This record gives sequence, C-alpha cells and structure tokens, in this order.
Amino acid sequence: MSELPDDPKQSKTQSKSPQARAHRRIAIAVTGTSLFMLGMSFAAVPLYEMFCKTTGFGGTPIIAQGPATGLGERTLTVRFDANVGGGIPWTFEPEIGQMRLRTGETATVFYKAVNRSDKPVTGIATYNVAPDQVGGFFNKISCFCFTEQTLGPGESMDMPVVFYLDPALEKEETMRQVQSLTLSYTFMPVRQKSPVAAAKEADKANL
Repeated sequence: MSELPDDPKQSKTQSKSPQARAHRRIAIAVTGTSLFMLGMSFAAVPLYEMFCKTTGFGGTPIIAQGPATGLGERTLTVRFDANVGGGIPWTFEPEIGQMRLRTGETATVFYKAVNRSDKPVTGIATYNVAPDQVGGFFNKISCFCFTEQTLGPGESMDMPVVFYLDPALEKEETMRQVQSLTLSYTFMPVRQKSPVAAAKEADKANL
C-alpha cells in the first residue's frame, strides 16, 4: 500500500512558521525600541536641566546646600545682568552692577522687578553664568529662578540671590586667566491658561 504524499499546503505552512515568528519578534523589538526612544525624548529636557544644575555644564550655576567650608585666596569681579523677554511688561534690574568677591565668601545681591502694566502679570526667570567654565564653581544657595513670581499692577518686588564662588576654581587650569564673570537673569512671562482649560484641570483634580 503506497503512502499518501504530504499535503503541500501543510508543508508550506510549516516551512513558513519559523520565518513568521522571526518577523514578529523583529517587529516587536522595533516597536519597543521606538517607544523607548520616544520616552527618552520627552525625558531629555528635565534630565538635561538636572545634569546642568549638578555639573555646572553650559554655564549653569550649581545648587549648593550651604555656604563654603572655607575661604580661598583669589578675588574676582562678579557682574550682574538683568533682562526681560517675551513681551513681559516689567522693568528688571540688579541693585548693584558688580562686586569684588573672594572665593569661598558668601554674598547676597538683590534684583528688583516692577510690573509696569495695569493688570497682574506672572513671570519666571532663567539664569546663566559667563564664561561657561565658571558655572561649575558658581554655587547658588538660594535664588528666585525657575519659580513663578506674580506682581500686581504697579507692584515691585526685591528678590535675593545668595551665592559663593567655590575655592576649588583656583586649582582649575581653565580658570587661571578668568578675572571676572557675569551672572545673568532673564524674566519671561508665564502664559495663563484659558478659563476653559483651567476649569477642566480643576474638574480632574476633584475627581
């Protein structure tokens, strides 16, 4: 009795099964990688900001937990700069233009903002230190940056910055020729949400 030939359709399906599974695995891997990269792109901005604050990269001052443990030997000139942008109707300026500061010495300087409009305005400040290599040695103990400030019509506010220059800069080769630095702040308006958007967020918070 002769054997029946194999079903060609079944044979074809079986031969393609491993290839189909491989294709599915590749598709899953590509999709997973794409989702991971998308998530990383959203996280990049806050991670970059955290990195700058921790390392002083790009002229971003380091956030210090307290004053320096001792004084250094060098004295540098610290200049203070103030700017407004984005159409915010404020005047904004430092109380002094510059000061001489010894490394390790804690200093407090005030910036003053005045709302020149006839309605409340909320602003937020960004900051930077130049030249860039100083950022890793400029330690801010407290400041008003990245915190929303609201001023009523004609209202003014004095905002302090407490900082020091890390004496470690005296050992840094790139700092040997640096005799002065500039701390710069820029106030930008915080765009208010529409009443509809604000109401929706309030509803979600109450759920």
